[in-house]
Amino acid sequence: MTERSVTFTLNGERREANADPRMHLGDFLRHSLGLTGTHIGCEHGACGACTVIVDGAPVRSCLMLAVQIDGCTVETVESLGKPGELSPLQQAFATNHGLQCGFCTPGMLMTLEAFLRVTPAPSEQDVRIAISGNICRCTGYQGIVQAALDTASARANQS
Repeated sequence: MTERSVTFTLNGERREANADPRMHLGDFLRHSLGLTGTHIGCEHGACGACTVIVDGAPVRSCLMLAVQIDGCTVETVESLGKPGELSPLQQAFATNHGLQCGFCTPGMLMTLEAFLRVTPAPSEQDVRIAISGNICRCTGYQGIVQAALDTASARANQS
């Protein structure tokens, strides 16, 4: 099948690349663009490990085709923080022991980043609902929930 050219904004940078029309966004990010932070888990949209933000909304990159990002803005976990400096949400994950093996972490981070942008003062229950589509087999979720609440609180104090 003939590849298609797609033009998009990736982590703040305008990009153009060719994509196989049948390639999933997650595979495109990892294999074609070399952004390996997005993890591919179940490949059915059930685990949330591959979550990225497209035009402000969290999406499962295993369920979206790469050609669908033409004209879109895409954010991956690589957009958080800077080299050698964690973002506040990433730091809160570390402080609250919100990660262990780390496999679910990129998807959790991107899910929560999108969520906290639209819900700046969430309750614990709000956070639990927001991450209910993300599976973590290691942490028991409490550290992840606390990291989100701490980040929301810190953001509110900065305003």
